[in-house]
Amino acid sequence: MKKIAFIGVGIMGKSMVRNLMKAGYSLIIYSRTKSKCEDVIAEGAVWADTVAQCVKDAEAVFSIVGFPKDVEEVYFGDGGVIANVRPGALIVDMTTSSPALAVRIWEAGKAKGLRPLDAPVTGGDTGAKAGTLSILVGGDKDDFDACLPFFQAMGKIIVHMGAAGAGQHAKLANQIAIAGALSGVCEALTYARANGLDLDELLSAISAGAAGSFQMQSLGPKMAVGDFAPGFIMKHFIKDMVLSEEGAQAVGLKLPVLEQVLSECRSLDDAGLGSLGTQGLIRYYEK
Repeated sequence: MKKIAFIGVGIMGKSMVRNLMKAGYSLIIYSRTKSKCEDVIAEGAVWADTVAQCVKDAEAVFSIVGFPKDVEEVYFGDGGVIANVRPGALIVDMTTSSPALAVRIWEAGKAKGLRPLDAPVTGGDTGAKAGTLSILVGGDKDDFDACLPFFQAMGKIIVHMGAAGAGQHAKLANQIAIAGALSGVCEALTYARANGLDLDELLSAISAGAAGSFQMQSLGPKMAVGDFAPGFIMKHFIKDMVLSEEGAQAVGLKLPVLEQVLSECRSLDDAGLGSLGTQGLIRYYEK
């Protein structure tokens, strides 16, 4: 049985761990808070007290953590993945992170005889639970091919986007598209409410037509009833939009819709609402 190390067992990671175990792999896990992992430990995952302990015997290492600084901490330094995993291992960061950092991990990993990939995902907690995530991969094609069976346990749409960092660029393009779609749903529902429409009826009427989107179908009903429990936390979406804005600026692009949505989300975070799900953006329009 192939041993897989998994670092970051949160909203997304926990379901990904479960799907890998369902596919027959042996999982050793590390996360910041062991108490939040007791359920998957009871289901068969083995707990490690450190990143180094987690990865030392693994054939493949997967991580999905919060922010680029967390990725750096996981992969670099004496206690990190690169210094402690065995040669030849696949090391796969699935966090939405910096393309430049993905290239750094690739360069450092290759120098140690490792097989690094950046493979951020989209599909949210629902896709993670169902094993239907889209996985956008950067790195060497032969390493992608070697990792494909693991990816297939977690996702359905799995695309090799190009060299190191290309997976992250693809995910940031995805987040740019989400920003516009999400704000469009918020504005449509705000307009409808102000004009006395029943929001559930409206969503039923327009979600399957030209105005429809995944954001409308999945988050519109939650906005309508004030359900802001996070499937994807606004703070993390802010992080993604900042990375997208930085990437755009690096190639001389100005993305005004992205900038506006980022400004709106930041204002909510400043008001203490950054831990809401992204559907909480509609709170911006309640002022």
